Amino acid sequence: QVRLVESGGGLVQAGGSLRLSCAASRRTFSTMGWFRQAPGKEREFVACIPWTGSTTYYADSVKGRFTISRDNAKNTVDLQMNSLKAEDTAVYYCAAGNVAVVSANLVNYWGQGTQVTVSS
Repeated sequence: QVRLVESGGGLVQAGGSLRLSCAASRRTFSTMGWFRQAPGKEREFVACIPWTGSTTYYADSVKGRFTISRDNAKNTVDLQMNSLKAEDTAVYYCAAGNVAVVSANLVNYWGQGTQVTVSS
């Protein structure tokens, strides 16, 4: 069993920045990612990154604004969110899997989620 714990969510003004972090209890999977879910919406892919290699994927909606990164020594994955928009408001979930987690059905483990609210 792998435990994923997100942190860093909060309230931010539109145009501002937040940095989310996900700590994994174990690194027995190949990729980490971030998803988000707004009220009444499906859980949406945001970004993912492998523990080994540098191939990253981003949703079109966040490309150029969000950056995913990892720290293998700490078993952590961060999501730097810049130029935030009101439509970025959602609960953000850390995810882990053994293939690029670009879809929820590819995810083996989920974090509990952290709320990000962007005001305008």
